[in-house]
Amino acid sequence: MTRHRASPALDPVAWAHVNTAAIAQNLAWLRSRLHGAVAEPAHPPRLWAVVKADAYGHGLAHVLQALHDADGICVGDLHEAHTARHHGWRGPVLVLSVWGVRPNDLCDPALGELHVVVDDDATLHLLEALPPGRPAPCAWLRHAGCLHSLGFADAEYARAHERLHACAQAGVLAGVGHLLHYASAEDPEALADERAAFLAATAGLPGPRCTGNSAALCGSPHTVAGDDWARCGLALYGASALPGVTGPELGLQPAMSLHARLVAVQTVRAGEPVGYGGSYRAPHDTRIGVAGVGYGHGIPRNLWQRGMALVGRPCRRVPLAGRVTMDCLTIDLGPHATEGAGDIVTLWGHGADSACLPVEHAAAACDTIAADLLTGLTARMPLMAS
Repeated sequence: MTRHRASPALDPVAWAHVNTAAIAQNLAWLRSRLHGAVAEPAHPPRLWAVVKADAYGHGLAHVLQALHDADGICVGDLHEAHTARHHGWRGPVLVLSVWGVRPNDLCDPALGELHVVVDDDATLHLLEALPPGRPAPCAWLRHAGCLHSLGFADAEYARAHERLHACAQAGVLAGVGHLLHYASAEDPEALADERAAFLAATAGLPGPRCTGNSAALCGSPHTVAGDDWARCGLALYGASALPGVTGPELGLQPAMSLHARLVAVQTVRAGEPVGYGGSYRAPHDTRIGVAGVGYGHGIPRNLWQRGMALVGRPCRRVPLAGRVTMDCLTIDLGPHATEGAGDIVTLWGHGADSACLPVEHAAAACDTIAADLLTGLTARMPLMAS
């Protein structure tokens, strides 16, 4: 769902900069990855660009500007599909969930070429209730795979496909495809096993296949080489889904840089506490910078324990110091710091020069994943795109 963002002030205290050119470059990198994995490079899988959750927190309106070369976009719900159309997207749209939607809602001509994921009996009944002679969506039947959260297991899968195929023959649906979301794509052996099970479940059933996620495309692109469509989200924004590897190390360009300004700089003596509960004690005389960004903007409270920031020009890495509060966080600038109020701090992405602090490092510092940080920014955080 696209969120209302705070309007950027002329001189904001905190903001996320979105580099749309980086997204276009990452899309080209993914296409090249797919081309290199197929026996016939002229016919690689088509690519769904996943833009759910307000384009992973980057702002759907901004990101769509960079996706001219995508074959289609993948959204979370029908509201996001309408929003994408409102912002000018004219290509295919794949909706991951139509839970609670009425039959007539899927027949709106404004939705254009519509694809929907079918992962439960309720969605099956919804599609079977579509009126004939109206714009017909394409259905993608989800195999439960190893996630076992959504979708149909083997015997149920064949029966569900039979029902959808009957709808297609009656003209109620434009087509029926097969879809899988890998549970352990970062593990090549588990990925191969899950793919084999999916191919066995869909053997002999007509329709295109769609699999893939960022971990599969980055680590084992050959596993999606035989598919008609591949889906990719996180890597599109320059972050890696592979453990221990960052997006820049793969050749991806981080699309988001998270900045804040120092609002104060304090001198703290060795042994003095900093932050709530005296959570940090200065190991030596030092300068503590106060940046105007906190958990009210979506920064995890526990980032301070192992988190770093970029400051200065040229950029240098310095540690966070003291618990993150709702509106600010503190940084140990060091005893010889020259930074002052108004200077910029970068928590992830590109700093004031070419230096980069990958979002994966910030995620690891608070025991989470990059997607959690990117999508967790609140509406208080202005998005600025270029």
